[in-house]
Amino acid sequence: MNIDVSICIVTYHARDFLRSCLRSIYATAGSVSFEIIVVDNHSEDGTLEMLHNDFPNVRPLVNDQNTGYTRPNNQAMRVSQGRYILLINPDTLVEPNTIPELAGFLDQHPEVGIVGPQVLNRDGTLQK
Repeated sequence: MNIDVSICIVTYHARDFLRSCLRSIYATAGSVSFEIIVVDNHSEDGTLEMLHNDFPNVRPLVNDQNTGYTRPNNQAMRVSQGRYILLINPDTLVEPNTIPELAGFLDQHPEVGIVGPQVLNRDGTLQK
């Protein structure tokens, strides 16, 4: 199966945020095929158990220490199989059609190498 988007998430002690993030992805991805790779930076809050129990299709990568943000993103990207890569934080809530619109834009504009969505605060205001 061809994967349109590899969604890479780095997490550290953010189980509840991550759960909401993953739910929003599954609820809004539409017909875009995707994989989710979560790199856990040695969380001790039940993150891995939550992934195993609630999101068995998510691919976890487990670090034995907190290695920051950049290195785990590189870990995830190295194993990703999608045509496109989406890097998001575990506190992200994906709005409807966001992932299909981003992938569609890239499909229609092969000269573009990177896109990003508008980032909003939880209250819907523009994040600055």
